[in-house]
Amino acid sequence: MISFYFIIIFTGIAGSLITYYLNNHLKWGAVLASAFPSLLVGLFFYFFPFLVEENLTQQIPVVFIGASFVGMVSKKVLHHPIYVILAGLIFSIIYLNKAQFFNHFGGALGTTACIAVVAAIGLATVIQQKGFRKKKKEK
Repeated sequence: MISFYFIIIFTGIAGSLITYYLNNHLKWGAVLASAFPSLLVGLFFYFFPFLVEENLTQQIPVVFIGASFVGMVSKKVLHHPIYVILAGLIFSIIYLNKAQFFNHFGGALGTTACIAVVAAIGLATVIQQKGFRKKKKEK
């Protein structure tokens, strides 16, 4: 069971990083950078479903697609790949623990990706400011 969690987390991080790289460094654009690798992963598990257990065959493409939404973020928003890794990790953890919360909720993967990116932005801001500080009042 631990290997299942590891594979899902690895997939989430890989999906976000691959899309981020294609989008921001190779200048493919967010949609193509998300769609093309997601298509490849989906087709791979469609044509070779016997390579891993059935549950993983169904979950890996879904996680990759959702994590690719994380990677669509601009370099101006998450400027360092470590924050994209963090967002991919957060996405994977939310995906694994979502329970019944997102059932029958349209756009669950996109919403989860948005939550992960916003959380990563918040953590990046806290890290860059070296903690929480009160703003000085202007006179």
